[in-house]
Amino acid sequence: MAYRTIRVERLDGVGLIRLDRPEVHNALNGELMRELGEALCTLEAATAIRAMVITGNERAFAAGADIAEIAAKDFADLYLENFVTTDWEEVTRCRKPVIAAVAGLALGGGCELAMMCDFIIAADNARFGQPEVKVGTLPGAGGTQRLARAVGKAKAMDLCLTGRLMDAEEAERSGLVSRVVPAVALLDEALAAARQIAAHSGMAVRLNKAAVDRAFETPLAEGVLFERHLLYASFSSADQKEGMRAFLEKREPHWQDR
Repeated sequence: MAYRTIRVERLDGVGLIRLDRPEVHNALNGELMRELGEALCTLEAATAIRAMVITGNERAFAAGADIAEIAAKDFADLYLENFVTTDWEEVTRCRKPVIAAVAGLALGGGCELAMMCDFIIAADNARFGQPEVKVGTLPGAGGTQRLARAVGKAKAMDLCLTGRLMDAEEAERSGLVSRVVPAVALLDEALAAARQIAAHSGMAVRLNKAAVDRAFETPLAEGVLFERHLLYASFSSADQKEGMRAFLEKREPHWQDR
């Protein structure tokens, strides 16, 4: 399928999506978010694809929502078109892992898109922020909620109320990103992580992702119960039997994703 605002590649079981509006630092407009959603759905349905990476370019992952597109809208416009909900959240519905590879700016909606992914690998030149307060509004794609869960209330309040930016080192220290790498190595590092995931049982990967996601949605006791039930369920899978048999036989497992 031909896209105008993104580029999609398939690399050794990994789907790579590049946001591609460099003239506006990959600002997220309706067309880009629709195309991103379509690409994610296509890769999610492709049996050969086992993990995905979303990235931008060396200057920007995404500099936020396209202000030129939304500035004149009013409450009725946003409410009736179900802004954000309609097109922006497809990544949260993916069962396959999605990694955000972030270099340069990840601001506003760009930071929110990165946080919707399963984890973030940041280049050492990455900068994160929710500066919506500077244009008279607030984050609306989960920024206040996911940011607070990732870095805590105090840091989230700091970022949202001042509109300041957080560099990659602070983002890693605060728990927003999983690792920081040199900018020149960012894509290689993200693809290597995705390939490592892709080499595991697809069934086991999905179960692990579901269990960690539940930690953000439930109290500890409920999360542990959910995890325990998934553990029990995994022992009825062919891949659990194969994985443990291969371990005991000191050989590589052959996954069936069942």
